[in-house]
Amino acid sequence: MSMIRNVQDFFSTHQETSENHRDPQLRSHYYKTTPKKALAAVQDIITQIPGYTITSVSEDRGEVSVNITKPQKAFMVITVISIRPFETAVDFSVTSDRLLPASFGLSKKVIISLYKRLDSTNELIGTGMHSNK
Repeated sequence: MSMIRNVQDFFSTHQETSENHRDPQLRSHYYKTTPKKALAAVQDIITQIPGYTITSVSEDRGEVSVNITKPQKAFMVITVISIRPFETAVDFSVTSDRLLPASFGLSKKVIISLYKRLDSTNELIGTGMHSNK
């Protein structure tokens, strides 16, 4: 069954993270920081990547919208949520914009790449920590 899911992920044009995602790489990441600092860290990372353009930031809702033009066109929404003081979750939703009904894994690659960058600049507490509650 996992082989079928891997093929589906490869051809899917949409991917998003969640608390109890079947793929451990796509589970929500929790950082030891405030939502404001996490939002700033996300914006700093996005502005450093060629082909990524921030289209809107809503500090009240903890959301950042991003247009991606390279390597393929896509749209991404990053959500930053305060769980407790100094426990902040970051989630991604990426949808590719292609004529073909497949993104060849772009959405998943984007999410994994951004989580790696966030993990290197912020203190990671864990992933999918509240899935059993």
